[in-house]
Amino acid sequence: MARYHIETYGCTANRGESREIERALRDAGHERVGGPADADVAVLNTCTVVEKTERNMLRRAEELEQEVPELIVTGCMALAQGEQFEQANVNARVLGWDEVPEAVRNGECPTPASTGTGGTEPILNGVIGILPIARGCMSDCSYCITKFATGKIDSPPIERNVEKARALVHAGARELRITGQDTGVYGWEEGERKLHELLDRVCGIEGDFRVRVGMANPKGVHGIREELAQVFADNEKLYNFLHAPVQSGSDEVLGAMRRQHQVREFREVTETFDRHLDHWTLATDFIVGFPTETDADHEESLSLLQETAPEKINVTRFSKRPGTDAADMKGLGGTLKKERSKAMTDVKRDVVGAAHETMVGTEHEVLAVEDGTGDSVKCYDEAYRQVVVQEAAEHGIEPGDFADVEITSHNTVYAFGEPV
Repeated sequence: MARYHIETYGCTANRGESREIERALRDAGHERVGGPADADVAVLNTCTVVEKTERNMLRRAEELEQEVPELIVTGCMALAQGEQFEQANVNARVLGWDEVPEAVRNGECPTPASTGTGGTEPILNGVIGILPIARGCMSDCSYCITKFATGKIDSPPIERNVEKARALVHAGARELRITGQDTGVYGWEEGERKLHELLDRVCGIEGDFRVRVGMANPKGVHGIREELAQVFADNEKLYNFLHAPVQSGSDEVLGAMRRQHQVREFREVTETFDRHLDHWTLATDFIVGFPTETDADHEESLSLLQETAPEKINVTRFSKRPGTDAADMKGLGGTLKKERSKAMTDVKRDVVGAAHETMVGTEHEVLAVEDGTGDSVKCYDEAYRQVVVQEAAEHGIEPGDFADVEITSHNTVYAFGEPV
């Protein structure tokens, strides 16, 4: 059996895939070691969101190749741009996620580990259980290279995902992270979106835990917005948190991006959640400097950001991805993209800061998820807003604990709380 080292980059969905890979490797009797120097094989689970990330992935692959007898590269960049590793003369096997365990096993029969853990899912930091509910999406965005790696949506049955969730809870998970390239289209290939049904079933599992839903594109959410918002309102285990990346406030730009949704639909999703929930967090993403984006389009994005006031906002400058349709478009200058990015980031800072300011003086139940800097612990309230509790040991709070806190201050990015 092999000694393996695994590194994961990118989104939570990638981390979920790595958990699945590790589960299969462990159950086959393979042993994870502390670093590549002690490994027979290294697995590099890659990301390919922007060009800088690609360069980092190639550089890390080159480093690992020198440290281990065998290197396996998987993940989004491997599947969408696997030829780049060969062109860079990296001696590695480029494989799909589900091919990795078999490749490490090299045709040998599985040998269950003797630890007695069986099929129990690993838990991050002893607290977080990652549950990938599906792979792929139904979108065809003109700028996206990840779709080449993930393909169309493939949704396992609800019961199978519920059983995985139950296994995570029984293994000690206090926070379940529902992940996927687009959770909102779960079940779409069967003609019926079922995310709300799955969440309701998962929340019915016995235990004291919380559930966070991963990224869901506005188009998928829009068709089930009433049902989904109602499930959030009915289940205290669900963080009142929705990550719906709008990407632009201009319908013209969204059309060029082939984003499927329109700004109106994004607004209707937020309005629906506003009606059902008194206290919730909207997270979204904006791409600035798309090749067709005009000054007027940029202003529409800024207006939408101010109007909907998301509390978590990712601002990304457009970068061309090889093989995508947007790569053939005449791009905007780097200086213009930098200026627009700064303008949006300034608005973002004001919006997020104002949201945290409203929290000061209020009390919330939080779940401690991971250790912070020094003697602090990172927690999340019922709307998945990050709250840092300092001097955690003195207060007897550690990851996995629930606590009631009063918000005393904030630094724009997150809030500070004192136990009450």
